[in-house]
Amino acid sequence: MNAPYDGDRAQGTGGPAPSQGTAPGTPVPGQVPAPAPAPERDPYVQDAYDHDPYRSQDLSAQDPVAEVLYDRASHPPPPPGTYQEPGPLYAAPTAPSYSPDPRVWAQTPPPEPDGPSRHLPYGDHATTTQFVGVDSLVTGASDAQPEPDAFAHLYRDQEAAPRTPAEEPPVAAPAPSKPAGRASSLLKSSALMAAGTIVSRITGFLRTLVIAGAIGVGTFNDTYQIANTLPTMIYVLVGGGALNAVFIPQLVRAMKNDSDGGQAYANRLLTLVVVLLAGITTICVLAAPVFITMMSPKIASDPQQMDVAVAFARYCLPTMFFMGVHVVLGQILNARGRFGAMMWTPVLNNIVVIATFGAFIWAFGGFTTSGVNAATVTPEGVRLLGLGTLLGLAVQALAMLPYLRDAGFKPRLRFDWRGHGLGKAARLAKWTFFFVLANQAGLVVVTQLATWAGSVAEKQGHPGTGFTGYQYALLLWQMPQAIITVSVMTAVLPRISRSAHDGDAAAVRDDISYGLRTSAVAIVPCAFAFLSLGVPMATLLYAGSGSGAQNIGYILMAFGLGLIPYSIQYVVLRGFYAYEDTRTPFYNTVIVAAVNAAGSALSFFVLPARWAVVGMAAAYGLGYAVGVGVAWRRLRTRLGGDLDGAHVMRTYARLTGACVPAAAVAGAAAFGVTQWLGSGVTGSATALLAGGIALAAVFLIAAKRMRIEELNAMVGMVRGRLGR
Repeated sequence: MNAPYDGDRAQGTGGPAPSQGTAPGTPVPGQVPAPAPAPERDPYVQDAYDHDPYRSQDLSAQDPVAEVLYDRASHPPPPPGTYQEPGPLYAAPTAPSYSPDPRVWAQTPPPEPDGPSRHLPYGDHATTTQFVGVDSLVTGASDAQPEPDAFAHLYRDQEAAPRTPAEEPPVAAPAPSKPAGRASSLLKSSALMAAGTIVSRITGFLRTLVIAGAIGVGTFNDTYQIANTLPTMIYVLVGGGALNAVFIPQLVRAMKNDSDGGQAYANRLLTLVVVLLAGITTICVLAAPVFITMMSPKIASDPQQMDVAVAFARYCLPTMFFMGVHVVLGQILNARGRFGAMMWTPVLNNIVVIATFGAFIWAFGGFTTSGVNAATVTPEGVRLLGLGTLLGLAVQALAMLPYLRDAGFKPRLRFDWRGHGLGKAARLAKWTFFFVLANQAGLVVVTQLATWAGSVAEKQGHPGTGFTGYQYALLLWQMPQAIITVSVMTAVLPRISRSAHDGDAAAVRDDISYGLRTSAVAIVPCAFAFLSLGVPMATLLYAGSGSGAQNIGYILMAFGLGLIPYSIQYVVLRGFYAYEDTRTPFYNTVIVAAVNAAGSALSFFVLPARWAVVGMAAAYGLGYAVGVGVAWRRLRTRLGGDLDGAHVMRTYARLTGACVPAAAVAGAAAFGVTQWLGSGVTGSATALLAGGIALAAVFLIAAKRMRIEELNAMVGMVRGRLGR
């Protein structure tokens, strides 16, 4: 550093000139010394006595290092053309006409106009530059990410070890903003799962069509449906609900906190599921007659139906083992961001079952020609159908192994369960078990009443009004929810779990609001489509099953509007699971199951046998409507009293307002076509096409007038994709 200013360097005094023999620098008496040459200026030295040490009036004299901490809010740059020329380095400073008072806090600058109005150093744009004070820069310096230094070349020679060009760190490309990245990742994951779910559901419908064509939709099909439903009910009861709701957050935490990325935890969970389900499956196969009697006393009272149902059950019950393996492997992949496998592998199961029942039709003929029932079916036919059903689930589970290998996960049996977090997950799963128990108890009541009413109605000449009609209508009704809501929330659930773990209630609220509003764009119109077009849908899909198809359509219409609260309930409960709260969903499900069971019992005793199952379908949606009201209030309290309710309700209200006239026009169009062409395949297809076009056209026109932002965003995205 140069010596500070002492007040004498600008004062010249007389003196003798130096002689030739005098050493340089020695003063000679009587001679005026020659002026010393001006020292070379160091650009990194600041004048301590200058009023403005950072020389904001001269851009060429600004220190590129200290400029980072320059308080632009207190010292705005002057307009162009008013820069002062730099004076001598050690000249006495001139008194400024104005200087900021350091005792006054810098005022916030007014908003910038649309166009640039001032000159900013280094090419900053006046409309995009944010002025901040020194305090915020200094205090936030430790939190800010290091950025490439644009002035590194100016002082690289002062570093201890000069870097070669090869040692220069690469300048990273600017990362996308967090919301855009999250939305893009979510859309990709949801699109992949939606595609897999659509194909799975389509093949699932083909499966039901082939089953209906092989064994009809009457009481014989009821025996197969009950036997095929048993393993799903038991699996969900003993562990399926816990795997879906509890262990996903635990897997995410293990991946985040464990040094091995959660691989050991996942293997312990897989081993536990394999051992537990193997033992339970063995017990259930032996106790098959007890389960059939519990599910349907009406079937148990008929010896022939009972024998066929028990035989089907002993082939179908082992599928619960493969269900568990498939689900736990799929959840391991979901926790690692691989969402497609769990949605695509069920397609293989559907293909195997379709081939099985197709072989049954080839060997024994279709239902319309053979009229097969519990009294006429052969043991070979029962064995063919049972083994084919079991093989389908086995193929579905084993098909997950290549996806695991691609994700870098190696399945290993690990029995060191103690002290690794599985106990905590089991305690959380306790309430999930009660949750599923309440749900399955309601389903048992519905199964008993539906099989009884279907048996009575079939004797009166109304097939398709029992448990099979209920199941087929339920499968079709759940398709939009499985494609849209489940796909969106499966991708969002790990993110909600991380936000809940970090205590970010606002992020949890935003993700739940996003899931509700995004899924509503498809769920609400589909609910009204089932209400107005349920009969032509069913008569077209199940035309090969005989006259029972129309009764399935009436059941589907009764399910219709219940799809809206059913979807909302699914999304809201994910918020409780993210906070590892399984007790609240249990109490909520008890309410839903109680309302459903009470409504079903009322329908069974009040309505005629033909319409009893139709009333049960309406009670199903009513139960979820009551449950949504309870769950919404509890989750809103959990998130601090804010669930973005106004925004969500506005979206659902506008969508409902657009769907009401659309459903009325679509229903009238379909009814007119069926009156003209009949309810056969041609008439049903034409009625469904005309009604669908009318519903879509009226809905889009009304939604556009109502300015539903979620629908407009979706339409814009689709148009952008098609434009490419």
